[in-house]
Amino acid sequence: MAKPIRILLQTTIPTTEDDWSIFRFSLLQNYLASIQDEAGNPLFEVTARDYESDAEGNDPVLSTLDKSDFDELWLFAIEVDKGLTEKDIAGINAFRQSGGGILTTRDHQDMGCSMCGLVDIGDVHYFNTKNPDPDESRWSRDDSYTTYISWPNYHSGANGDYQKITIVEPVHELLKNSNSASVTIDFFPAHPHEGGIGAPLNNPNARVIALGKSLVTGRKFNLVVAIEHHKDAQGNFLGRAVANSSFHHLVDYNWDVEKGCPTFVDEAPGDGMKKEPRALEDIKTYVRNVALWLAN
Repeated sequence: MAKPIRILLQTTIPTTEDDWSIFRFSLLQNYLASIQDEAGNPLFEVTARDYESDAEGNDPVLSTLDKSDFDELWLFAIEVDKGLTEKDIAGINAFRQSGGGILTTRDHQDMGCSMCGLVDIGDVHYFNTKNPDPDESRWSRDDSYTTYISWPNYHSGANGDYQKITIVEPVHELLKNSNSASVTIDFFPAHPHEGGIGAPLNNPNARVIALGKSLVTGRKFNLVVAIEHHKDAQGNFLGRAVANSSFHHLVDYNWDVEKGCPTFVDEAPGDGMKKEPRALEDIKTYVRNVALWLAN
């Protein structure tokens, strides 16, 4: 029997009840753990944890990730200050340089900007004060409702609703869905203020594979970026990577609003995900696709 693919689900914040701590990603964790091969064996072994600091202020797992037995890191960079240390960044980069696959996601404005030091990945995420979108016309607030949040903050809909995505041709395998009439993934969970991502012109191995559309301005924005295997200047064969514009694509609240959210979330939720089962099945298909793709 083949060993299951070992996935680490990891936030960049310490365990905090009234925040987006790892327990709020339980539906994702449970779904990944439930996936089996044709013989009924689990495809994935999932570990989920929040950020912890050792005596030097580094996370003992992330800072030594290249020495672990994990195959993939799913990093939810949801800090608004502090976040990953230089040693954490070095451990994650070494992990990818040894072939490990990484999914990264964050949200609006500067949330998650401690990722900027990650090879390739730091260039894919656009923030307000670090590595801003090279298109200066996007240096403005898109979500006009939550005015205390600045750009990037694309409004794809209410938490609990879904958005119709636009697939960038050619269709990437991450977005294929054999159970859909379109043979592709059509829906993602929506969020009032998604972050900014893109494919740098100097990285031919990265490409935007899906777009969202703002319900406020009508402007399209990048939803998912995929980065292929490639060799770095030192000859390391880097693992694959995926960047999502918002962690809300994967958190419990946006799959099922009845799971609840932190008290600081003040936007009214929607019920689209509850009314349209295909939307939940689509994001689950995407999750499965990502988990398999990153391991290859």
